[in-house]
Amino acid sequence: MTGALLSGGIAFLVALTLGSPSIRLLRALKFGKAISGYLPESHQLKSGTPTMGGLFIWATVLIVTVLTNLFDVENSRLLINRESMILPISVITGMLVLGVWDDFGTFVNRPMTGLTWRLKFASIGLVAGIVAYCMFFLLEAESVNIPWIGKHGLGYTYLGIAFVTVFTTTTAVSVTDGLDGLLGGTAAFAFGAYAVIAFVQGQVFLAIFCFTVSGALLGFLWYNAHPASVFMGDAGALPLGAALATVALMTGHWLILPIVGIVYVLEAGSALVQVIYFKVTSGKRIFLQTPFHHHLELLGWSEPQIVMRLYLLAIAGAMLGVALALKV
Repeated sequence: MTGALLSGGIAFLVALTLGSPSIRLLRALKFGKAISGYLPESHQLKSGTPTMGGLFIWATVLIVTVLTNLFDVENSRLLINRESMILPISVITGMLVLGVWDDFGTFVNRPMTGLTWRLKFASIGLVAGIVAYCMFFLLEAESVNIPWIGKHGLGYTYLGIAFVTVFTTTTAVSVTDGLDGLLGGTAAFAFGAYAVIAFVQGQVFLAIFCFTVSGALLGFLWYNAHPASVFMGDAGALPLGAALATVALMTGHWLILPIVGIVYVLEAGSALVQVIYFKVTSGKRIFLQTPFHHHLELLGWSEPQIVMRLYLLAIAGAMLGVALALKV
């Protein structure tokens, strides 16, 4: 556990170091975020804030993971017993490309086009399918860990479950990225929870990876705390969701993911319920605006107040998730 925690601490310092020059570069490139007119009025003041801060989150994760988890520096060779780490790193890379492409369509006064929602969902679905295939056929995963019951094999049903897990988690996490510090903090708690679970299972390499992501997110939050100096963008959000789902599948504890990621369920669930209710009732709404954090804003809650209270919910979910995982 000491090495895993040290990796998280190192990742925090690396992200902290990369943050300032990364933000200066994003400003120089005029990668300022355009704010939608549909968002609460308070958000309009954020127009022009640099986005795509996810780039230095994942640069940090890649650097620290290669040095501490994938490469034996002393013998200059790949650590064979840790080649499974190639999957989450590959997922992050693929989603990072997708996120950067989508972010290009959100800049202020830039004639660039991001992804259409159809292409975005299709691309996420493609990555989800690849993860499901790799988990089942390459890593030979096909089970679920059920609290108080134990490990239960699922056979080929696992392929569909793995696909849905990655797809829904990626989209739910992406939806949550709407307030300063909200996604970065809740994701740090979620990855921290799975780091503990992985360590208890003896998957030290996976625990190191999870703590590395948590550390990188904490470094990012230094600059993303309200009022944010930089936004994560889809370059950060899409890889975060896909990586979290992949980690959950690798531990076999994907069943508790909705508890560990309770804030993501609330955020995405509110948007889904709103759409369904709107169509069924011909225009009526349950929430003032979705995702849920916008509903709270329109109720009069301040942004820091919303973020802190959702942090508390995320921490409680992470603790409960770990407790359930220990019951397997």
